[in-house]
Amino acid sequence: MATRTVTYDLATPGLERGGRPGRTPLAATAEPAMDTDHMLVNIGPQHPATHGVLRLVVELDGEVVVRVVPHVGYLHSGFEKLGEYRTYNQIVPLTDRNDYLAAMSNNVALAQAAEKLMGITITDRCRELRVIACEMSRILSHLVWAGTTGIDIGAFTVFLWLFHERERLYNLIEAWTGARLTTSLTRVGGLMADVPDGWTDELRRWCGRFPKVLDEVETLLSKNGIWLGRNVDVGAISAEDAINWSLSGPMIRASGVPYDVRKDWPYLGYETYDFDVPVGEHGDCYDRYLVRMEEMRQSVRILLQALDRLPEGPINVSDPKVILPPKDRAMADMEAMIFHFKQVMEGVPAPAGEAYQAIEGPRGELGYYFVSDGTAKPVRWRIRPPAFINLAAISKMSQGHLLSDLIAINASVDIVMGEVDR
Repeated sequence: MATRTVTYDLATPGLERGGRPGRTPLAATAEPAMDTDHMLVNIGPQHPATHGVLRLVVELDGEVVVRVVPHVGYLHSGFEKLGEYRTYNQIVPLTDRNDYLAAMSNNVALAQAAEKLMGITITDRCRELRVIACEMSRILSHLVWAGTTGIDIGAFTVFLWLFHERERLYNLIEAWTGARLTTSLTRVGGLMADVPDGWTDELRRWCGRFPKVLDEVETLLSKNGIWLGRNVDVGAISAEDAINWSLSGPMIRASGVPYDVRKDWPYLGYETYDFDVPVGEHGDCYDRYLVRMEEMRQSVRILLQALDRLPEGPINVSDPKVILPPKDRAMADMEAMIFHFKQVMEGVPAPAGEAYQAIEGPRGELGYYFVSDGTAKPVRWRIRPPAFINLAAISKMSQGHLLSDLIAINASVDIVMGEVDR
């Protein structure tokens, strides 16, 4: 596996790794004479630093974090139960709202799982377009993370720069799907639409410009004394602990574990792409920042390769029992009308059995699990939400740090509450 270790020479005096006073658990150094009763502080569920309707119940010894208990469920929508009463294609709009910062990734994950269950092989053009959709989603999500994390720590300029690029990317998504946030891009066996004429040229131009913006952001942040002071040796978690907590995505890779579903369990032909898996060395907030910044560069590499190899041809399989016939045929041909009617009224039946398909989402391993009894609706739909699992380790990462460090640690986890609560 090709990996790339992301690190900087932290030459700023007094801010080199391990050199900042107070980065070891502070509670261990407290004098017995200073012992006081612990205090409980609620952060959220309505608080700008919680990144959604998350409630953190924090136990403090002075300003030192003793324990953090996340309280979730304020955004619970019952997606998994709703899916049991809908056909596989009708579930697609629910996946948009599971992770609303990377809707197309969730669309692709559902389609991949349903197609695995049904034994459907998609077309070459559909496969490459899904890769493009997934990498665009990864960049979109990381741009939100970097911008909002900058606000949490005090770097507002970064937010403006990155959200400007995000809007340009959303313009391309809107031209493709007709929507910006909730795309409903995929269908079982294909896509809802092909990209319009000239779209690939616009994306190629954006890919040529975007790395320069990342260079400017890294020039502003990577050796900035305030940024280093708020991130270096903060919220560190070892590789062993990251594995034991079942972390994935940038969270586990920042701890030095090169686990990436695109490499370890390839799908959509990712094994044929040339890209590196960024890994960190220390597992702290700073390494998570470095990993995500490098991931955006690697996503640009993948996008350019996908654009180069994008073939002509159909985006949907030719089976009329799976894909709706064109509207003009359904209005003029009796057989096409029957296929249209049966799909709309009954859905596409799946063989009895079960299937699990994971993709590398922006936050880590995003898994969709279906159980079928042979009908057009799943008996069980289960999501493996990486944000929910990563959030569980926040108490481990926060113990012994100051309350102000908890804000940086929470931001570094990169949670999306739609995915956490489902």
